[in-house]
Amino acid sequence: MGERQEALLKEIVEVYIQTFKPVSSKSLVDKFHCSSATIRNDMALLEDKGFIEKEHTSSGRIPSEKGYKYYVNNLMQPKELTGEDVLKLQTILSNNNLVVSDAVTKCMEIISDITHYTSVVIGPSKSQNTLKQISIIPLDNVDESDAEKRVVAVLVTNRGYVENKQVNIPENINLKELIKTSEIINKALVGTPLDKVSERLELEIKPKIKDIIERYEEVCHFFSNAFQDFTMNNADVFFSGKTNILDLPEYNEPDKIKDIIAKLEDVELVKHIETGDDKINIYIGEETEFDPDVTIIKTHYHVGNDEGTLAIIGPKRMEYDKVVTLLNFLKNYIEK
Repeated sequence: MGERQEALLKEIVEVYIQTFKPVSSKSLVDKFHCSSATIRNDMALLEDKGFIEKEHTSSGRIPSEKGYKYYVNNLMQPKELTGEDVLKLQTILSNNNLVVSDAVTKCMEIISDITHYTSVVIGPSKSQNTLKQISIIPLDNVDESDAEKRVVAVLVTNRGYVENKQVNIPENINLKELIKTSEIINKALVGTPLDKVSERLELEIKPKIKDIIERYEEVCHFFSNAFQDFTMNNADVFFSGKTNILDLPEYNEPDKIKDIIAKLEDVELVKHIETGDDKINIYIGEETEFDPDVTIIKTHYHVGNDEGTLAIIGPKRMEYDKVVTLLNFLKNYIEK
């Protein structure tokens, strides 16, 4: 591609991003100080190579997915953040009372407000965590004679994550036997991936406790349910501006609105956005494997025991330079 064609493609992409209107050759003549015939020839060349395409309702041209990809890989320039945007993010990041994960989530809320796109923070998959300890802690004033016994089940993983939940103990289960079984699990299953614990409970723990725990079937079932609850949400997913995308003119048709809402509500589909790549990567249209009409820009962050995916979901005519700059700023700040 020649230098003028590159400049022309850059202009078409950036004008379309801002206006959502097809760009005509006539509107580019003054900008490039060329004849309309020269501009038309260059646009025809770009169209032949698949970088721009004709929209049915207009004689103008819009960027294709290939055109957007060429733009972000070769033509896009980083956009300088405004002092106001930097101050908003730094105020959160400098708050020592916030743990890293909370600061990241709040910053992504701000980025969603700044860009008016949808932001997603995906915490680490539980399958990447292994069991370090399971504890059963009786609540105050609980004794064996209580009709309804409540305990706190505390799960600790090798990555330092701690989860706890209050659980009702079935009437036919002895609290002491439950605690004894938790001790056996801790000795036998430490280091087991969380999503494999239930399977090993059935195959290994049940035979071990058969002769020493009276209600061993019920006790194993109790722990199996507890671990399933812990791992049911395979990753923590936090959205900001989930409905922002619906304010864009691309989504003014009822079928498109229903489709994108359904996808954003599908946690399993959203989890596919997760990445372990430390670079900031841009996926456009079909590349997203999420929706052919969106762009997803995402990266992975890692700070101590905290890690996860940062992602922005927006239209294909996203302000790529602005989003990349914001994610770069956040990632560099928290990891330095």
